[in-house]
Formats: sequence, C-alpha cells, structure tokens
Amino acid sequence: MSEDRFSLKKLFQRKEPRYVLKGVRVTSNVFWNLFLIIAILGIVGAAFAGGAGAGYFASLVQDEPIQSFEQMEQSIYDYEEATEIYFAGEEYLGDMPSPLERREVDLEDISPHLIDAVIATEDEYFFEHNGIVPKALFRAVYQDFSNASTQTGGSTLTQQLIKNQLLTSEVTHDRKAIEILLALRTENFFAKEDILEAYLNIVPFGRDASGQQIAGAQSAAQGIFGVDASDLNIPQAAFIAGLPQSPFAYTPFTGDGEVKEDFEAALNRMDIVLNSMLSKGYISEEELKEANDYDFRANFTEPEPSSYEAYPFITDEVRNRAVDKLAIVLMEEDDIDLSEIEDESRVQLLENRYAEEAAKALQRNGYRIHTTINKEIYDAQQQAVADYEYFVDRTEEVTSEDGETEEVSILEETGSVLIDNKTGAIISFVAGRDYDVQNYSHATQSIRHTGSTMKPLLTYALGFETGSLQPAFITPDTPFEYRHAGKTVNNFDFRHSGLITAREALVRSRNVPAVREFYDVDYETAQQAMFNYGFEDFMALGEPFEGTPLGTLGLSTEANTSAFSTFANDGKRLESHIIDRIETADGDVVFEQEQNEVEVISPQASYLTLDVMRDVLKSPGTGSAVPGYLNFSADWAGKTGTTQDVKDAWFVALNPNVTQGIWLGYDDSTPIDQQAYGLSYGQRTQKLWAALANAAHEVDPDLMAPEESFESPGGIVSATICGLSGKLASDLCREAGFVTTDIFDSRYVPTETDDSLQRVDYVTVAGGVYKALDSTPNEFTKSGVSIDEDSFDFAEDGDISEYIPDDWNNLVPDREAPNNGKTPGSLQSVSSSNGNVSWNNHPDGDVVGYRIYYSAEEGSSFTKVGSVRWDESNSYSGSQGAYYVTAVDSAGRESSRSAEVIMGTYSAPEPVEEEVPEENNQDEGQDNNDSNANDNANNNTDNNNSAPDAENENNQQEPEPDPEPEPEPEQPEGNNNVNNSENNNSNATPEEEEEDETSNEVQSNDNESANNNGSNNNSNSNTSNNANSTGN
Repeated sequence: MSEDRFSLKKLFQRKEPRYVLKGVRVTSNVFWNLFLIIAILGIVGAAFAGGAGAGYFASLVQDEPIQSFEQMEQSIYDYEEATEIYFAGEEYLGDMPSPLERREVDLEDISPHLIDAVIATEDEYFFEHNGIVPKALFRAVYQDFSNASTQTGGSTLTQQLIKNQLLTSEVTHDRKAIEILLALRTENFFAKEDILEAYLNIVPFGRDASGQQIAGAQSAAQGIFGVDASDLNIPQAAFIAGLPQSPFAYTPFTGDGEVKEDFEAALNRMDIVLNSMLSKGYISEEELKEANDYDFRANFTEPEPSSYEAYPFITDEVRNRAVDKLAIVLMEEDDIDLSEIEDESRVQLLENRYAEEAAKALQRNGYRIHTTINKEIYDAQQQAVADYEYFVDRTEEVTSEDGETEEVSILEETGSVLIDNKTGAIISFVAGRDYDVQNYSHATQSIRHTGSTMKPLLTYALGFETGSLQPAFITPDTPFEYRHAGKTVNNFDFRHSGLITAREALVRSRNVPAVREFYDVDYETAQQAMFNYGFEDFMALGEPFEGTPLGTLGLSTEANTSAFSTFANDGKRLESHIIDRIETADGDVVFEQEQNEVEVISPQASYLTLDVMRDVLKSPGTGSAVPGYLNFSADWAGKTGTTQDVKDAWFVALNPNVTQGIWLGYDDSTPIDQQAYGLSYGQRTQKLWAALANAAHEVDPDLMAPEESFESPGGIVSATICGLSGKLASDLCREAGFVTTDIFDSRYVPTETDDSLQRVDYVTVAGGVYKALDSTPNEFTKSGVSIDEDSFDFAEDGDISEYIPDDWNNLVPDREAPNNGKTPGSLQSVSSSNGNVSWNNHPDGDVVGYRIYYSAEEGSSFTKVGSVRWDESNSYSGSQGAYYVTAVDSAGRESSRSAEVIMGTYSAPEPVEEEVPEENNQDEGQDNNDSNANDNANNNTDNNNSAPDAENENNQQEPEPDPEPEPEPEQPEGNNNVNNSENNNSNATPEEEEEDETSNEVQSNDNESANNNGSNNNSNSNTSNNANSTGN
C-alpha cells in the first residue's frame, strides 16, 4: 500500500504545521483541529436541517389519503371535453356549448414540433426526472422564502398535470407538498408518454378565433391556425407552446374573436420558445430564421360559427333532451326508481339533483350525441320559412326606461315538426323565425290550444273504436248545450247543418256533433286514450272535459303531430324523439332510443278515422286547398284547427311515411288576421305547411311522396245502410233517398233493418211540409215518408223537423198541418190573361190548395175542372168561358167563390134543331167531351216542387158536381200551367243561397265551418250566440 494513498486514518491524523499565518502564530495541529470541528458541525447541521425538512414535509402531507392507481388514473384523465352533436347519417353538426372547448387527441397525433417546443420550454428534464427536479425545486423554495422579485417556478409537466387535475388552484405550502408527493406517485404509476399526452390535452391555450376559451393541443391548433395538432409547423408549434404560461395575456384573440391589434407579447414569448428549442438542439439556425419570418396574422384561422350560432335551436333541443336522458341513466346506475317513491318533494329533489349531475357530465365527458335530424331537409325547411311571403308581423310602440318610445316588431310565429311514422324520429322541425328575437322553440316548448285538431283524436277515433259512431252514422248538428256548463255549443259560423253523417261532421269540422258524440265515450276510456297519445304531461286535473274535443287542451306542436302519427301505425303511437343514441368518446353506448309502441286504438278505428280525414283535403273539406299548394301527390289525410278568436291556427296531415304538423300565431296570443294578402288565415297556414312539405320533397322525394297508399287492415268492410238510423236500409229508406254506402268496422256493421220511417199523407202549406189531417181532401195530399220521432232520442227536446237538412226535401216532418179553425175567405185577386186564369196565394196560413170551377156558356152551371195544390203554380190554362176559384184549408173547409173572370167570349148557346138522330150524336159527343175534360182537370197538376216524390193515386178522380146540378157545359181544353215562378215558392231559400256563398268561402277562404247547409227551410234555425266556439 502506497504511503500517499488516501485514508480516513490519514485524514484525521495530527500533522505538524507547514506554514504560519501572517500575524498569528498557530501551530499546524491547532489549524487542523479547527477544520475538523467546522466540518463536523456542518455535517451535523446539514443532517439536522435535512431531518427537520423531512419532518416538516411529512407534517404537510400527513392528512392526504394515499390514492390507488385506479383513482389517480380516473382523476388524471377526467378532463373536461366537448360533447359532439351529429345529424342523422353521422354528419357532424358541432360541439355542445361549454365555457371551455377541448378536444381529446392521442400523443401520436400531435406534431413532434409541439412536443419539442413544450419540453424545451416547460420541462427540459422531463424524460430524466422522477416527477420533480430538486435544483428547480430548491430555487423555487429560495425565491419563495426570500420573497424574490422573480419567481421562476419549479413545476415539472408532471406537477402541472397534478395541479390541474387532482388539486385546487390555491397556493399554499400544504398544496405544494401534496403536489410533490402525487407527482412522485404519478411517475411511479404512469409512463412518460401517458403523462405527456394527458398534459397536452388539459393545458389551457387562451381563446380561439371565435373568442371561445380553449384547452388542449387539438383545440388550440384548430382554433388558432385551423389545422389539426398533427399538422403544426415549427412557428405555429412554438407560438402555441408559449401560451400556457399566461393564456389570456398571450392569446392573439379578443373575447369577440377579433385579432388583437397588438399581440407582441405572444410573439416575444414565441421567441423564447424558439431559442429554447435551438439551445436544446430541436431546431437549426435556419429553421429559427424561417420561424421568425412567419406571418402569423395572415395565417390565423377565420372565425367559424359554432354549432350554437349555426344551429341554435337544434343545439338547445339536444342539450335539454340529453340532460333528461342522462339523468335517467345516472339514476338507473344508482338503482333509483322514482315510481317507487311516494314523497313528491323527494322525487323533485332527486330529479333536480340528477339533472344537475347529467348537465355536468354532458359538459365534461365528451359524449357523441347522434340525432335524427336530416340536415338537408332541416336547412331546406328553415329557408322555406325565411322565404315565406305571407306572414303578418305587427309593430308596437314601447316605452324604454329612459322614457323614450320606439317601435318594435312583433313576429307572427310558427312551429312545425316532421316525424317519421315508422320510427317516431323527428326528421326536421321549425322552432321559430328568429332565435335572437325568441329563443324558445315553438315546435317543442310552446304550449298552445289545439282547436279542432282534437276532434279526430278524441270524438271520432274513440267513437269508431267503441261503435257509438261509424263514418256513415248520423250525428245531429243542431242546437245543443254543454251538460255541465249550461252554455250553448256553437259552430264556428253560429249555424247548424241538421242531420249529417259523422264523416261530413268531421270533414266540415262541425263543433256540435264533436261535443255531442263525445258524451258517448266513457270517461276512463277517453282519459286513458289521452295518456296513450302522450298528453299526460299537458293535461289538467280531471281532464278530459266537455270541451276538450274542441281543443281546450294545450299541446306542443311535437305532441300534437306525434299523436296524429298514431293513425299511420294501425293505432299505435311511437314516442317522438330527436336523440337516437348517446355514446362515450370511446364509442360505448350510454343511451339508445327504444321503439316502444303504445296501443291507443284498434287498427280498424285508426283506419276509419284516417279515411274520413282523407276527405278533409277534398271539397268541401276545411283543408281542400292543400293539394293545390303541393308540388307532388301522396295519400294525405289531415285536420285543420282554429281556436277561439282565431288565436291559433293548425294543420296536421300524414301520409304512409311521414306526419307533419304546423302551428301559426303570436306569442302574446293576439288574434290572427283573418284576411291578409288575399288569403284567409287558414289558407296562409296551409300554404306554409305545403311550403315546408315541398322543401322536404325537393330533398327526399321518396320520403315525402310514397307511391303506396294507406292499407286497410282486416276487419274493414263496405256496407249499405239507411243513413238516418245507421241500420240496414228498408224500402221506405230507399224511397226517401237515405241509403248510403260507406266503410265500417266489421264488428259494428248493423244487422237490424231500419224502422225509423213511416208512410204518411202530407200537404204543403205556406212553403212548409206537414202531415195531412184526417179531413184534408185527398186531392191536395201526396204520399211520402216521415220520421218516427220515437226512434230518435236526440229529438227529445224539440221537433224532429228541426234536424232535417235542406237537401232532404223528400222527407215529411213529423208535424201536422196548421189549422186556424176558420173557413177561408174568398180569393180577391183572380184574373185572366192570355188564356190563363191566375191568382195570388190566399193570406191564411192553413190553405192547402185551390179549386177551379168553369162554365162554358151563359146560363150554364159551373163545374169543378181542376185542383191546384199550394206548392203548384197559381194558374190554370183552359178554354174560353167563365171561371172562379176557391181556397181549401187543411181541414177541408172551402171558401166562397171568387169573382168570375171571363176568358174569350161568354154568351148563350145558339138554338139547336130538334133532330133526334143528331141530338143523340151530340149527346154522345158531349159525353166524350165531359170525359176528356175530367181527365184533363185531374191531370193538370205538376209535382216539380213537391216535398216527397210519391204521388197520391186518389188525386185522379171525377170532378165533384156543383151543388145545384145544371146541364153539363162544354169542357175547356188544356192543362194547368205550372211555370208561374212569381207565385210559386222558390226552391232556393235564403239559407240555401247563403250556403252556396259559404261553400265558395270554404274553398277560397278556408273557413272550415262555412260550408253549412244552413237551417232547414221547414224549421226554425236556433243559433245561439252566447257561447264561445272553437273553430274548425
């Protein structure tokens, strides 16, 4: 062993001094002892300080629980990520709005330049340290305790990740100690690449070109330069890498998305990054120079509208529905079933709690929400609304807080929904005209009264289901009162149509039959049907009410349209929906819409209702204008709707593929203008509905115009019945013309023969048809058919004649002819002219006809030559001679003779030679003349204006002889003239003429109830104006 080899023994061995300090004489042994003492004290002090530091560190982290790998993994990768929304067909719509936009990206899809820039700037020893860098840490501690003006920090990327994901943002020694502990533990659990990837996905980078706050490399690359993170070049990467130190100070964009006039601070920071990259060998001098010459302002991306800006209504709708769906998922995960909780307050509390959790999850978890919205159809329909020229917008003056007045525009709003019948998917919707003016959806959120669109859903579908109605059954449109409210049920036009079929009542949207027949539907049946239609959330306590079929129920456009789609699915309703499924970022399905069918009515009742609604789009239906507005043909069935005071207008229609519903009105429920642009409100509503359908057809003709028609299910048959009673037709029913053929549910085809009619003799008096009295002369009666009132319970409050429509003019009302108990006075207005005897009607109201008497020569007796009923022409055409006329009343009483009138010459006969053979021949000829005259007199009546078409055979009889028999006069030739329109009662009553006008109005002005037969000319129209009417 060498003498010069170092050893501890030599180190502590005493040596002689080799030199003497100037001014101080100390031996070498003293100097060495002093050195040893100082060294030992230093080591002991360092050990003590280290122990104290370790103890202090332990005291800071002693309360921090030790996290497992799984817990740390969940926390580290639980960073807020934008939820994406997709149109149908996997077409990207945009991100769900959130305060921070972030898009996850794999490390392998990030540009190496950005990784180099971050490592060089933020943590040059990242791939070497174990989570912390002691030198940097000591420097940071020194700066902290010395309160140095420059604080360089000592956090590694690992520590920054921990700070952002596992800890709060507070700055304390405790938090810093925990940060160090967790950083060391993270490095122990995770690979460097995993830590770096997580960091690059969570670090904030300021704002993007739209002013949206962004985090993560992918959002930064796209939001600042419009490229993916994988495509960043050196200057772009250096610029982005410099932002995290102070994201909002260095961001080049303002909160409005404008490029800052001066972003020199960001460029200076970029220079630091580039120089760090150069010094670490990541780039060359040449690359540095090129980066410094890069024109950043020219290469910033242009602002792009967010999904919220481009599709605000869809974004809002999807967010609201996604929260609802996710809340249910979260409750199911926690085994919570709200239906088992009786405490309503607790139910509400849980609903609110899970809704909040769902909203947070939606904002953080980066879901992929796949919708049913067809982008092209949606865009086309929005454009159709924008291009529609027939909205009636109002202006109002409002006073601001400072007292100034200004005019504001009040938009006439609309909402529509287009549903796929086979799935319930909402293909498209129109939520409103301007999101900035009104941002809630008129398609899904606005609740409006539904008017007559409820009639097919409630009265008719349920009546067809229970058998109380079939399309051909008669339903009275006559004066009627609500049973409980005590108010009159009015039609839209305040008129009544009498006895009409259920088909006609729905096609013409009559209110009275809808209310009257709804009483025959069991309450529980009606209520359950409303639940099944999807109305439960919209129903008031105790609903349905008496007026519910007229649209007192408020619904969204979606709910109403969805209910109508039931008729396209054999009576089953599929839940309408916009969200098809929700997935995690990894593709795991969190929610998926199920096809749950709810049976509302039978296929037979569904088809009958649908078939009747087909006629709504035909004349005189209230939707007859629609086919003319469409650019294509399909098997459409639909229903219009109008509410009280025309505050809401509706049209809902379906074909085998789709159902489309539309609402029109004002948000403040101001009445709609009934006429504008030369169109009625109904026409404007239907024209807009057609514009939306046409827009969808241009995009997808096969969807909107299927070649197939609705198919009839089994159990539908065609049958011929007596339309008056709904029973099989009798001979009298055929004679009266009440036989009708229509389709039926085979369960309800009648098996009994009609017995509601009876044969009667009748007369016409003063324009009215009445049953003849027993004493009414047969010559003035006809044989007809009358209703047996005992067969109809709806006639209990009045005469059955009040129910007879005008076009049932061959039916005799069940009422006796009037009888004033007096013999008619003589006629005062008999005259002759141009070979005719004429007279005016007798003023008495019980006169049933007139008798005409004739004398051929002076001195000869008068003989009755004809009888004219009241409803025939008041004239008689005959030969020259003298005539008088009498009036006969319903009891058979005959007036005295009128003044005689002369036609032609009237004189005594020439003497006749008494030659027996000649006299015999003359008598024989006279007998022949008498016979001809009598035949003519009995055949001179014309029945064109008679009520029934059955003729009384007894009317053809021999004339009665004059009370004082005289020689038979020469009989006149000719027949009764029946073309005197002045004296004859007109066929067209005022009500009928008005019906023609309203019929035209139906076709041109869409007044659903205007095509009214009016009150029967044989009855009193009982129109009450004391109740509000919900219209067509």
